[in-house]
Amino acid sequence: MRVCLVEDGEGPRGPVRGDVCGGIPRTYIFPMRPFGIMIIALSGTPGVGKSAVSLVLSTRGRAVVEISKLIREKGLTGDYDADRDTYEVDLDLLDREVMGMESEDDVIIEGHLSHLLSVGLTVVLRCSPSLLGQRMRSRGWSESKIMENMEAEACDVILIEALDSGVEVCELDTTFLTPEEVADALEEIIQGEREKYAPGNIDWSEEVLDWF
Repeated sequence: MRVCLVEDGEGPRGPVRGDVCGGIPRTYIFPMRPFGIMIIALSGTPGVGKSAVSLVLSTRGRAVVEISKLIREKGLTGDYDADRDTYEVDLDLLDREVMGMESEDDVIIEGHLSHLLSVGLTVVLRCSPSLLGQRMRSRGWSESKIMENMEAEACDVILIEALDSGVEVCELDTTFLTPEEVADALEEIIQGEREKYAPGNIDWSEEVLDWF
């Protein structure tokens, strides 16, 4: 299965949804890690704060793997799609790399493709689409890509994909939180506090109405 790669804050600016290239369906498997170790997906639209909170978690001793870095290191990028300004990624090969990792603790897989992998729990970070737009403009993104990302966030694209996987999903609004506060919330989720972060409590519809 091939998906399209876009990296947070660097590289080609492709679609943020991790769209399936060719429409090939995916069969999900969720093997139990040794000694109860779990792989946790930290996903969300570019700009929601995944990289910043991952840095905090790393400094706290959490095992964090950046998907885009893993893809580059393992040479998993495929053909370049000029029309979409992005590279293709073989998701099955990426999944095997992730499942083959050895760790003595839970592993957090950070990146907007992470919710498409064989994980035990997915945490989707959310952020106000307007704030996302501001952040992307400061990074020099094209206006078309900015709107594409803002619309994806407003329409819950990544959250819906995560829920479709059948894995337990939590979502967390980062709009008014510092990276440290987001990291604290993630620690709560990992320790078992899931009800407070149940999907369905974040709604950007009123904000979207202001676009028209």
